[in-house]
Amino acid sequence: MEGRPALAETLGFELTKVRKEFVLDRKPLVAIERADYSAAAGTLTALLGPSGCGKSTILRMLADLEIPTSGSVRVHGLAPADLRNAHHIGVAFQDSALLPWRTVYQNVRFALQVTQADIDESAVQDMIHLVGLKGFESARPRQLSGGMRQRVAIARALVTAPTVLLLDEPFGALDAMTRRRMNMELQRIWMEKLTTTLLVTHSIDEAVLLADEIVIMSPRPSTIIATVPVGLPRPRSVEMTRSPEFHAVSDQVSSILISGDDE
Repeated sequence: MEGRPALAETLGFELTKVRKEFVLDRKPLVAIERADYSAAAGTLTALLGPSGCGKSTILRMLADLEIPTSGSVRVHGLAPADLRNAHHIGVAFQDSALLPWRTVYQNVRFALQVTQADIDESAVQDMIHLVGLKGFESARPRQLSGGMRQRVAIARALVTAPTVLLLDEPFGALDAMTRRRMNMELQRIWMEKLTTTLLVTHSIDEAVLLADEIVIMSPRPSTIIATVPVGLPRPRSVEMTRSPEFHAVSDQVSSILISGDDE
């Protein structure tokens, strides 16, 4: 693909016959009926579907924060617990969850402290520069905009050099203009790292702009009803979002979401 080095043909995410039940008021609630999906390593997958369909649950299973009721979840051929224990998973949620008493530098550095890894101060500085926050190292979260706080959260997720990045609506609380800027920043960062990435989003445009492939889920109890390859060259620009090719993919995804099937 234009603008990217060749990727090894290795497996990234793999969901096999995944089912997830919760207990609500002492009764079983089926959140995910069945999920089957696989993606190549080094690709960016967007997960779309109606609210409550289990998108975040899938992400949490990949992060080893939830366990499937049945079926299997593998990441780079390993159980998520193995990757988490090796500190190879980076996660960022909609809430940046920064420590308010720590500076930008200290919040990013904290990820290395938690993993008990050797602290590479230059790596912390490099990551802050990568997300475009050079000059804000000493700022505290209250002094930052929402978009800047999310940049810190992404830097914190990446500073441990994870092989897998899981993003759960990281820009969902931002205004439209800031969100678009952050989309472009995420694309730039991802293209430098080529980390196997899953992005949970409600935005079709965001999914088409960022993803190699879009996975679409049905309402609960959910299944994966379609996968849509994006196929647009990188780097993708704001101008591309106005192109017929971009709108063709957006319309295809929208049609599947509305109809509830892949026909």
